[in-house]
Amino acid sequence: MDASLAVRARGIAKYFGEVVALDGVDLDVAQGRIHGLVGPNGAGKTTLLGLLLGLAVADSGELEILGVPVGRTVAAVDGVAGFVDGPGLYPSLTARQNLAALAALRGSGGRPAGTEEALAEVGLGEVADDRVRGFSLGMRQRLGLAAALLTRPRLLVLDEPANGLDPAGKRDVHGVLDRLAADGTAVVLSSHRMDDVEALCSEVTILATGRIVFSGPPAKLAAESRELDYRLVTSDPAAARRLAAGTDGVRLVEGGAARYGDAVVVVRAAVPALDELVANVVRSGVAVRELAPLVSPLESAFLALTESQEAVR
Repeated sequence: MDASLAVRARGIAKYFGEVVALDGVDLDVAQGRIHGLVGPNGAGKTTLLGLLLGLAVADSGELEILGVPVGRTVAAVDGVAGFVDGPGLYPSLTARQNLAALAALRGSGGRPAGTEEALAEVGLGEVADDRVRGFSLGMRQRLGLAAALLTRPRLLVLDEPANGLDPAGKRDVHGVLDRLAADGTAVVLSSHRMDDVEALCSEVTILATGRIVFSGPPAKLAAESRELDYRLVTSDPAAARRLAAGTDGVRLVEGGAARYGDAVVVVRAAVPALDELVANVVRSGVAVRELAPLVSPLESAFLALTESQEAVR
């Protein structure tokens, strides 16, 4: 296995009776990278995460984690931590007691001395002595991340880590994951939130009906996507509309002003045509104050790829 890879999967298949959860999945996850796993419900994301955590085994194919070939026996590889379907916590214990109990269960793999640091890192230091039964979903997610940090993992696997997070919690979790990746830890996370995937992940894999329909950098996915709708805010909306109507490859979207206000021009274009429009607007002496897709390129490509896969099925 390439030493730079934390995960190498080839031809992974997993069945539950007659249900095909994973169908010939190939996956490479590099050390020091955050790899996003996205797909509609039932695409196979949780099944794949479970294989990485040693909670299940593949029916066929080859899987290597941190250089260790994974066989046909359920077993976790040393150096791997995380959770699927939410972290397992003791509701009657406090946050601090939960981490101490989990560290004790892991034996030498846990580091009780790092409990306070882990709680502070995920923004739970001030509620360390509160019982978990009173925690919100987002707080439980952060505590699950703190529990994973105790093992100082080389591969961190997280299922919807942004679930229920408020803006402060999201900032804390993003900061933790960025620091882990910078220190060489590989992170694999599933998410339905495209903004989180775009903000965090250097690589993304899209699953649909158990098959990979795309794997690579988000920028590549965006470049390969179809035309998008953009909102354009300028110092002169009337002039922007005239310029948009006169730019090849750009179409004005009817009803945009009614939905977003007269100051907003909504256009549909691919990136090259959009670049030409912006250049035309600036050359005309009109200031561009905002330009943003109504739906992110990643989300648009995700919908196109998964919908086409469902149609084939």
